[in-house]
Amino acid sequence: MSENTPRTMTEPAPVRPEDVKFPRIGDRDNPTRKVLVETFTPPEGSVGSTTVSKEPPWRRIAGFPPLWFGILFAIVIAAMNMGVVPDNMLGGFAITIIIGGLLIWIGNLVPYVREVGLPTMLCTFMPAILIHFAVFPQNGIDVVTNFMTAQGFLDFFVIAVIVGSVIGMPRDLLIQAGPRFVVPLIGALTATFGGLFLLGTVTGFGGLEAVLFIAAPIMAGGLGVGAVPMSEMYATRLGGESGDFMGDLMSAVVLANIVCILIAGAYNAMGKLKKQPFPGFNGYGDLLRVKKQGRDLSMPKKKESGNLVALGKGLAITAVLYVAGTVLGEMFPGLHAYAWVILLALALNLSNLFPKDLTEAASSWGDYIQSYLVPALLVGVSITYIDIGEVLDSLANPTFIPLIVITVIIATVSSGIVGWLVKMNFIESSITPGLVMADTGGSGDVAVLTAANRLHLMAFAALTNRVGGVLVLFVTSVLAGFL
Repeated sequence: MSENTPRTMTEPAPVRPEDVKFPRIGDRDNPTRKVLVETFTPPEGSVGSTTVSKEPPWRRIAGFPPLWFGILFAIVIAAMNMGVVPDNMLGGFAITIIIGGLLIWIGNLVPYVREVGLPTMLCTFMPAILIHFAVFPQNGIDVVTNFMTAQGFLDFFVIAVIVGSVIGMPRDLLIQAGPRFVVPLIGALTATFGGLFLLGTVTGFGGLEAVLFIAAPIMAGGLGVGAVPMSEMYATRLGGESGDFMGDLMSAVVLANIVCILIAGAYNAMGKLKKQPFPGFNGYGDLLRVKKQGRDLSMPKKKESGNLVALGKGLAITAVLYVAGTVLGEMFPGLHAYAWVILLALALNLSNLFPKDLTEAASSWGDYIQSYLVPALLVGVSITYIDIGEVLDSLANPTFIPLIVITVIIATVSSGIVGWLVKMNFIESSITPGLVMADTGGSGDVAVLTAANRLHLMAFAALTNRVGGVLVLFVTSVLAGFL
């Protein structure tokens, strides 16, 4: 559903995260089992969606009825095989949105496997596999490659997510959440980066390499502020192209997402044990061991409908901040332009300089891009940057997969321990911020929280992804200077 589409009488109204109560998971009348938690309202089929829909997944493909989507798909495929797709942004959007929508739809049709990230994996690797076997039309490859690089869709997406996340985070929430929520987040990052540095050094993988190529993309809380911009940073620092790093980074993120879901299921099982190992181990769905936790850390309600002028203002704000970040990156080359954009957006937020309508405009633009264009981005990344041969070489490295698993374990355990020390419950703090930082964001958050039977913590997952993602990207920009 687009933001401008009115809701029908038969369509359930969204429930605001701050309205969700926090009873014990074991209660028979627990209303959170029936609640639909929304941070925004993307169309069905979007990998960036955090919306729980009761509509069968086969009813819509990228928001379109199957018949109409089939017509659009046939036109795009025919044009690629004829070699006549226009080499511009419209051609790039046509190919990536249509193919991404189809792959997300296929992935959502497969039960059980879809819960561990099949839709994301299909978008990330299937186009690259088709190219590897010379099945994908060359015209499509050329158009999408130019779309991602020369025409700048990669920067277009990443900057929209960064600016929307930072400026859109309520100033009061950023300040109030710090003492209680950011502490386990920073603790998990410190422990994970430090642990991977030591393990990488001991195993011969390389300490800094383990941090930047495994821990950092995993802990970014999603692809938009993780593997995708990090590949640009590393290419800028080391030379070469983003594609030289993208395969390893994306492989680490996707595999880590599977591990996160498995651990979340294990936490759910441990939470059902009659005897707790120690007080505060299981909050039965409550994140904090203090009263009024829902009010202290809650995301504000998103607008149900968007203003087209507001989206235009959001685009303008995002574009100008990117230009300013690029200028600062040239003047002070120690930090990547993305890091400067983070600092500029954070300064605007904390200084309270932006009027409310401009803040909402930037946030709405970022939400729109993130909710509908994630599949398109993944398909573009797969076509442009991922070499399946290089991915297989990475997986063949005997230390690669163990380091990924250890990264997730350190993240969740350290987050739980530090959270427990600041009056959080261990299991809930292990899940968010711990596991939520290490999954793929969006659909990854939904899968992790569902496996843990704690979907009502979605508001805290959104907070984790916003704060944690930009923090990891900033730290990574600094560490990349030592490569």
